[in-house]
Amino acid sequence: MNIILIGPPGSGKGTQAEFLKNTYGLVHLSTGQMLRDEISEETVLGQKAKEMIDSGQLVADDLMVSMLNDTLVKPDYRVGVILDGFPRTVKQAVCLDEMLKELDRTIDHVIQIKVDESVLMKRITGRFYCGQCKANYNDFFKLPDEKDVCDICGASDFLRRPDDSAETLKTRLKKYQEETQPIIPFYIGKGVLKDVDGSLPMEEVSRQIAEIIEK
Repeated sequence: MNIILIGPPGSGKGTQAEFLKNTYGLVHLSTGQMLRDEISEETVLGQKAKEMIDSGQLVADDLMVSMLNDTLVKPDYRVGVILDGFPRTVKQAVCLDEMLKELDRTIDHVIQIKVDESVLMKRITGRFYCGQCKANYNDFFKLPDEKDVCDICGASDFLRRPDDSAETLKTRLKKYQEETQPIIPFYIGKGVLKDVDGSLPMEEVSRQIAEIIEK
């Protein structure tokens, strides 16, 4: 079984990928991590990708698909994968489809996690974490039980990511709308796309996804 998770920044794709991995024994394949691994291992494809990144270019679609192909043929990935971060464009979706046909594999489910922008804004701009144990918190949804004291380790060293700002999120959402949203009709046409309400509690979103898969 192969699954694609689609959703804007802050929609909870990583959380639901972990749920799918633990529940169905699939491999979570983050293409961002795959790219970093290829570069750090100095593979031929990784070196080509690094050259493109260093020169300010986006990594070419055919290069990303080649990396993905090399990864998917590994024994660990034959059980099925959760794709997170790819495809991002219609061209990538078409390339992925052609590559999977050659491997005699298909995409079984494309799950779009839909969340209102106002909720995304609170999730992203409100999040912070313990600098000691990395426990996550949020100004709007999950504050420590005791002010300025981590529930897990008792530390008072809290940090925020520099790019968790409203301006950065708006830029990322604009890019998502322009690039990724057009792949939705592509997968609707293939009859594999389903929506879930990502504004609900994490456990409820997981339940919706499980219902889709187990039908």
